[in-house]
Amino acid sequence: MNMFGMTFGGRTAFWSLAGAVALTACLTPPSARAEEPKKPNIVVILADDMGWGDVGWHGSQIATPNLDRLAASGARLEQFYVQPVCSPTRAAFMTGRYPMRHGLQVGVVRPWAQYGLPLDERTLPQALKEAGYETAIAGKWHLGHFRPEYLPTRRGFDHQYGHYNGALDYNTHVRDDGHDWHRDDKENHDKGYSTHLLAGEAVRVIAEHDVARPLFLYVPFNGVHAPHQVPDRYKEPYSTLAEPRRTYAGMLAAVDEAVGQIAGAIAKKGIGDHTLIVFSSDNGGPNPGRVTSNGPLRGAKATLFEGGVRVAAFANWPGRIKPGSVVNAPLHIVDLYPTFLKLAGASTDQSLPLDGRDAWSAIVEGKASPHDAILLNATQTNGAIRVGDWKLIVGRPGGPGEAEADGAPAPAVPADAGRVLLFNLAEDPYEKRDLAASQPAKVAELRARYDALAAQAVPPRAAPKPPGFRSPRVWGQSD
Repeated sequence: MNMFGMTFGGRTAFWSLAGAVALTACLTPPSARAEEPKKPNIVVILADDMGWGDVGWHGSQIATPNLDRLAASGARLEQFYVQPVCSPTRAAFMTGRYPMRHGLQVGVVRPWAQYGLPLDERTLPQALKEAGYETAIAGKWHLGHFRPEYLPTRRGFDHQYGHYNGALDYNTHVRDDGHDWHRDDKENHDKGYSTHLLAGEAVRVIAEHDVARPLFLYVPFNGVHAPHQVPDRYKEPYSTLAEPRRTYAGMLAAVDEAVGQIAGAIAKKGIGDHTLIVFSSDNGGPNPGRVTSNGPLRGAKATLFEGGVRVAAFANWPGRIKPGSVVNAPLHIVDLYPTFLKLAGASTDQSLPLDGRDAWSAIVEGKASPHDAILLNATQTNGAIRVGDWKLIVGRPGGPGEAEADGAPAPAVPADAGRVLLFNLAEDPYEKRDLAASQPAKVAELRARYDALAAQAVPPRAAPKPPGFRSPRVWGQSD
């Protein structure tokens, strides 16, 4: 049975999604129900820095009941790939194009960066607006804010709520001495824990939505990214865990509660059977073992091993996606763009070609991946590609070093650029056996595929902190 939770006074109540939908349908006049659009509502929920092993269906010691129920009543995407770090994943999702085409393949967009997602890119909310959708974001943007035209309401969102940067304080909403909380891209001073505020906004958007139009709602939580902060009551069930994992567990519990509130709002609105919900993390968990868990997957955030680029994900749409299904076809977050556009009846004709592929038949019919190759990244120092069951890592698998992650340019000729690792993920899903020496023909095959794509990469953008830089009073606006 699908069950979802809403929190009242610190206590969580659960009820049946199917029952709530049925009750709402009974109370809704037939004329009103007939006005529901044929195009599905699309709700995308993105966690930040969540480990692959930190959900119940992967054996987590952290309780994630709402995520688990949505995953169980839909399709678990067990080989779902993203980028090694945050902004690149968001750029890929927004455009259906690999971030090496945006110059966003290395590091994240820092608060002081004088760039963002290029303005010539057609974004997902822009495309869905063309198809008649109401579009809203409640959460972290992280794709540039240095000029007004880079802000979410200029990139296709009718409504915006939340923050532009990563790693802000969850309670004060300050990053590097600058205020970073906004509504419709204007300064906002709502008080509260950020996960609670974002959940409340998402619930409001759903409750006030006019069902005569389809809705695209994007909820990219800053949870469970550092700084690790959460109200004490969320940590109480995890007293046996050592810090900082205990606080991280509480943060994830708060995110899971928020997901339950969003699902509950969908049920209360009576649109559950016409709403596609997709959940993912933006990258693998950092510091596995100490903070997060990536289960048996090798590596962590900022690496090209599976623990850095393969994440817990699911898709849920009652009546359209078979409950309890498991999708083992390799998919990438770039695939959501063309998949959503096709479901929405929106055009995929655009001046910049897509890397994403329509993945709907893989999700609902169990068909093979629409890709013959998935580029996991391509930078000046490293990269990776998956072709069928084979995966090649070129250069340093550990990803960018700290200097590069902060936006410094990568060395022109890295010392280990010629190093390669080869894995057969069907036989060795945890990347324990490097087969490069014993499979030179396969290395050559994958290297040729990788080099052809890497040659199309634009130079990565960089944003070292300028000497003497002073944060503005409010990020995204001039003082």
